[in-house]
Amino acid sequence: MNVIFNLPLYARLGLLLIAVFSLWLILHDNSQPPQQASEVRRTSDYAMTDFTMTIMDINGEPARVIKGEEMAHFPHDDSTEIIQPVTEFLEPGQDTWVVSSQHGHTQGDGETILLTGNVIISNKDDPAFEMRTERLTLNTQENTAYTEAPVTIHSPQGVTDAVGLHAALDDETINLHSRVKGQYDAPAN
Repeated sequence: MNVIFNLPLYARLGLLLIAVFSLWLILHDNSQPPQQASEVRRTSDYAMTDFTMTIMDINGEPARVIKGEEMAHFPHDDSTEIIQPVTEFLEPGQDTWVVSSQHGHTQGDGETILLTGNVIISNKDDPAFEMRTERLTLNTQENTAYTEAPVTIHSPQGVTDAVGLHAALDDETINLHSRVKGQYDAPAN
């Protein structure tokens, strides 16, 4: 006969409670190694605060100036996060475009940058022109910007609302995708 059956009833109940409690502890393990591993992977290898960077073109001329409150690079996925980025696109003989937002994210070589939160594109040489959206993707190689989010464009001639846009900053052309409506104020003669 089994030794457990020779134990008194209270001892058998105690062993049963210990077994159930042990099983519960195993199944409801509150240690969180996956989150700790996630935090370790999200550790940056370099960071900057209140920074200004000048990006040069292939001829050694300034092409962009990027400013921000904070920037951090994360090596596990080669991504960069920027808080309050402001970028000036410099092109000799053309208008200087300024793009600002609350947050910027890029991966790899930074060819495309996703901007989110109060994204504003303005013309430094014509401050009356301004485009606003909540999400915008910049292609820094092609100097283009695009979004599928709602957009509002303010200009001296009026206000235009649309959903989605594609802008070529070098050509100063803007294609609005859908639901375009606006108000045009004719100049006084």
